[in-house]
Amino acid sequence: MKKLFVIANWMQGNGLSGGDRIFIELVKRWQLQLNITLFLSKEGSAICKRHELGNINQKVWASNFFSRWGYLVDILYRTLNSIINAFSVKTVAGDIIFSSSDFWPDSFPALILKKRNPKITWIAGFYLFAPKPWQKNSPYCGKNFLTGFLYWIGQLPAYYIIRKYADIVFVTSQPDVDRFITPIRSKESVIVIRGGVDTISSKNYLNSNNFIPPDKRLYDACFVGRFHYQKGVLELIKIWKIVCLKNPQAHLAMIGNGPLDKEVKNLIKKIGLSKNIYLGGFLDGPKKFEIFKQSRVVVHPATFDSGGMAAAEAMAWGLPGVSFDLNSLKTYYPKGMLKTSCFDSNEFADNIISLLFSPSKYKSMSLEALQLVNEEWEWNNRAKEIYVQAIAQNLLA
Repeated sequence: MKKLFVIANWMQGNGLSGGDRIFIELVKRWQLQLNITLFLSKEGSAICKRHELGNINQKVWASNFFSRWGYLVDILYRTLNSIINAFSVKTVAGDIIFSSSDFWPDSFPALILKKRNPKITWIAGFYLFAPKPWQKNSPYCGKNFLTGFLYWIGQLPAYYIIRKYADIVFVTSQPDVDRFITPIRSKESVIVIRGGVDTISSKNYLNSNNFIPPDKRLYDACFVGRFHYQKGVLELIKIWKIVCLKNPQAHLAMIGNGPLDKEVKNLIKKIGLSKNIYLGGFLDGPKKFEIFKQSRVVVHPATFDSGGMAAAEAMAWGLPGVSFDLNSLKTYYPKGMLKTSCFDSNEFADNIISLLFSPSKYKSMSLEALQLVNEEWEWNNRAKEIYVQAIAQNLLA
């Protein structure tokens, strides 16, 4: 049985990024075919145990001690920690290294292992290109320019080494494929992961006697994701203000946490939406499902994104979506989601209202959402497809 080493030393806090979710769901379904070892941060180990990976061999590399000193100190510590630990990992020809993200604590140790043993296979996850902070629609413009600049310039070394040395690259959307094709890496070696959804719970609910009709639900819409500039959370609050001007009783549930926690709470209070927006914090599993059951629409207001799985999770429960018409979302959500001109808040609000007050339109979009998820997003099918794509190139065979 071949060995798979997964490096996820950049996992932080209690939440899951899209890249974290991808490797966890793949590992769950690959553990019978591969001998897997996880190299994790302290937080990552706890998260994996909560997500049914406690039986898989784990080695904890980084602690969370330095996170209190800020992003820069933490990433430098975790990167150094990963590099040192990488020299103690023994590999043989045919072993597989999977770096779960492009962040330095994951990609740099994978490079060291690849350089030490060129006969191993390096699979690199690279799920989002940092936006150039000087671009017109960058989420990092204005007062966030320095943060965006450091993110953008810090990603360049990772992009260089992954593009040059990785055997196979996992990306999340079709537009990113060409950026990793080189004279020594074919298009077939750049695999669009996209992500997936576990549909067991949602299917059981939709076919049960406990199904709640849309007009009886507590929330008119829900949001799921990190409270981050790229996810459009501040824009969403302003959009919801427009919705409430037309429907004062409209209620929004926001699931998630992140660096904009304080800004989100302050803006909600400032524009008088404390009674219209419920902040649930980070939720997963049954608690998150309860929000989906009680919501009518899922909103995905990302202003910069490579795709995003969160909306698909809600769509599996029959919720139609509303998003901005980002290029990456064209292949992610070709149906089941109303697309809004970038970045027109009034049109976004109108699209939400149109779903809430047109039963026929709502039903049609809801069926589209369910059809899309069942045909293209089911995790068991996605994991098999990704595994077969790698086997076809004799990388995992």
